[in-house]
Amino acid sequence: GGNGGGGPRGPWGGGRGGGDDDDGSRPPPRGPNIRPPDFEEMLRRSQDRFRRLLPSGRGSGSLIAIVVAVVIGLWLASGFYRVEPDEVGVVLRFGAFDRLTQPGLNYHLPRPIESVLTPKVTRVNRTEIGFRNEDAEGRPTASTQVPEESLMLTGDENIVDINCTIFWVIKDAKAYLFNIRAPEKTVKSAAESALREVIGEHPLAMELSEGRQQVETETEKLSQLLLDSYGAGVEVTQVTLQRVDPPAPVIAAFRDVQAALADQARLKNEAEAYRNGVVPKAKGDAAKIGQEAEAYKAKVVAQATGDAARFDSVYQAFKAAEDVTRERLYIVTMEQILEDANKVILDRGVAGQNGVLPYLPLPSLPGFPAPSSSSAAQQATSPGTGAKP
Repeated sequence: GGNGGGGPRGPWGGGRGGGDDDDGSRPPPRGPNIRPPDFEEMLRRSQDRFRRLLPSGRGSGSLIAIVVAVVIGLWLASGFYRVEPDEVGVVLRFGAFDRLTQPGLNYHLPRPIESVLTPKVTRVNRTEIGFRNEDAEGRPTASTQVPEESLMLTGDENIVDINCTIFWVIKDAKAYLFNIRAPEKTVKSAAESALREVIGEHPLAMELSEGRQQVETETEKLSQLLLDSYGAGVEVTQVTLQRVDPPAPVIAAFRDVQAALADQARLKNEAEAYRNGVVPKAKGDAAKIGQEAEAYKAKVVAQATGDAARFDSVYQAFKAAEDVTRERLYIVTMEQILEDANKVILDRGVAGQNGVLPYLPLPSLPGFPAPSSSSAAQQATSPGTGAKP
């Protein structure tokens, strides 16, 4: 197996002892006497070719310096980083907290000396209890119930099915990153614990009606106290109850009970309205009757007092002049008695004189009015005259 050019060739086209004039275009010889490739020769030839690519006059030292300078430059440039407007930069030096940086372009010593974390401190995070609106990868999906979270025991030993949403933000980036592990799970656990405690302190009826706002407020305060005790660096901004219902197997019966309670409340309100209309009216009527009675009492007492005073004055006048008073009383009394009767009054001095007949029926004469149908004609004279009707 030799050829006219000499001994066998190596893998780079030259013979075993040949020079560098062979271009390696001919195929290497084959046969059982071929030696294995010489790796030292291969490395030497590669270095020679790389040197020929460099400018003249530069040796291996310059090449190493350039490579080292490029590597150091790239390493130093890797320390530049950008903090977004809704973030804050937390610089770590050898894994320990070093400083905070504000939004914008910043610099830290390259790894492994320093590194940076950029949590979003203005983003409102959302934690769901009792249901899920996202899958494991964070993509929105249809709402899915989680019974082991949603079913809770109330203060009156009933079970309620609750869906709750917790909204929170990062208020201390350092505490958020270094004081707690798995912050989102910690927030969820603290909020769920607080919600169960609040639900366990109130009856079911209150939580289903007017007490929802109170439950939200108390849960928010208690969740914040728990997270502050952990040093979580988290602020709970809002707690919202999405759904508060009895368990599904008894919800129909519970709605019947609620309807009966609503009817009871309605009837009670109607009764209260009727009471509010009747009682004031009755009180007004009673006050009116009382005032009328007081007025009648005052009137009767005043009249009786006046009659007594008048009688007393008449009695005093009677004592002073009994004849005159007797005569006056007689005239007044007769005037009252004979006020509506047809009568003829004869003076005592002319009784029995000529031209006057005591028995003359004067009312029947022409020109006299007829006696009234209610009473017969009467004639009277002064006392002692002896005239008859």
